Amino acid sequence: MTSRHPIKLSFQGETKRILLSDLIPLKALRPGVKESKKYAQIMSSVRAIGLVEAPVVAPNPTQSGQFLLLDGHLRIEALRDLGVLEVDCIISTDDESYTYNKRINRLAAIQEHRMVRRAIERGVPEAKIAEALGLEVASIHRRSRMLNGICTEVIDILKDAPCPIAVFDVLRRMSPIRQIEAAELMTGQQNFTVVFAKAMLAATPEDQLVHVPAKRPASVSSEQMARMERELVGLQMQVKSVEDRYGVDTLHLTVARAYVRTLLGNDRIVRWIAQHRPEYLKELQTIGEIDTIAPVAEAAE
Repeated sequence: MTSRHPIKLSFQGETKRILLSDLIPLKALRPGVKESKKYAQIMSSVRAIGLVEAPVVAPNPTQSGQFLLLDGHLRIEALRDLGVLEVDCIISTDDESYTYNKRINRLAAIQEHRMVRRAIERGVPEAKIAEALGLEVASIHRRSRMLNGICTEVIDILKDAPCPIAVFDVLRRMSPIRQIEAAELMTGQQNFTVVFAKAMLAATPEDQLVHVPAKRPASVSSEQMARMERELVGLQMQVKSVEDRYGVDTLHLTVARAYVRTLLGNDRIVRWIAQHRPEYLKELQTIGEIDTIAPVAEAAE
């Protein structure tokens, strides 16, 4: 018979309203972060609809009434810039500085399109969506119509892929059969760049193009297209060679990055490094915040 043990909750059941002055950040913002596009989007979203995700804090064990800010540094900085004095926070039951958002899968372009379309269908003006996301109205208009002319099979293939919006502009210039071939090739190579999509467009036979006279550059000859096809095959072989050569090194780097993240997940270690080796802390945080270690993808691009 298996004994039952009570499960310890990682968070308190209710949020707590805390003064921003009582929050102690565990890391400093990088220089120039307030000029970044990401910070501008956070500012626009907070200004338009408030916080979507509450910051995560833990009680400061050395100072009663103060809290360690575990997650939400940019959101808190945005609130300060907007003159907000207090915020509702999620209270963690430990002081582990776990980087929560690193475990979140970001929206793919097709998922973002569906989100925008759903909001528009529910009556939300495009201007309001643009304000919340920190984008131009024209950009929202483009996102809402991104899949026009894209066949359903391609939408299913690329639904979770990190494709730039411009890739769909290129695919739209191909016939449905060629769209499927291109989408499968991009997925097989894990290369979703616009350059790769344009290379496949240039190698597409005329009978698989949409609006051939208007879309195909007049300077591209049959010989040039054949050469690009050969270069594309050569590129795929180079990618395979890189995968074989760097696979072990990438594994070692991935393990090392995971170990650094584990160290930075311990608040006591972070405080010790900040006090005794502050010059190392920024570099370790940079390593820990790397999303992927993929020299193969870089080579393919």
